[in-house]
Amino acid sequence: MPVRPAPPFAPMTPRALLLAVLAMGAVVLGSNVLVQYPLNDWLTWGAFSYPVAFLVSNLINRRFGPGPARRVAWAGFALAVLLSVWIATPRIALASCSAFIVAQLLDITVFDRLRRGSWWRAPMVATTCSATVDTALFWSIAFAGSPLPWLSWALGDLAVKLLIGVCLLAPFRALLWRMAPPPGTPRALR
Repeated sequence: MPVRPAPPFAPMTPRALLLAVLAMGAVVLGSNVLVQYPLNDWLTWGAFSYPVAFLVSNLINRRFGPGPARRVAWAGFALAVLLSVWIATPRIALASCSAFIVAQLLDITVFDRLRRGSWWRAPMVATTCSATVDTALFWSIAFAGSPLPWLSWALGDLAVKLLIGVCLLAPFRALLWRMAPPPGTPRALR
């Protein structure tokens, strides 16, 4: 299959940056609260919300490039640190912030290297790699040594993140097209 050239990146407006940072902060904050509520011995509620952070990152990376995506990740990280320390336990806050920034930067790098392939390959591979790293870091920092069933929660969390990552390909494609419709698309369809 021939490799397509990467499209030029759109300039990121202050409004787009603000919306992306707020979305990232909301996802991380919500996930830090939800991870404290288990559904069973295999899963917490946080597994369902956190994959949206990779969707936000991948959309920003695809449309605006890796530089703005990194800025959003670092700004989201700063917001997450401030809010997590206030909302979550210190150990969960430390685990969340550490796992978040490592996973986001990995996601951005992997996505950028694969961006010229099929539309689904970059977000799928990047999300798979970063969700795996995020899960390993978060659960081991947050709960290792505790009597809670954190290892089974980590495995359940990873399975849900990967499943949701696949499910988020449809909104990724739809939102990407909405953000940057193909050239020649009538204005009424944008």
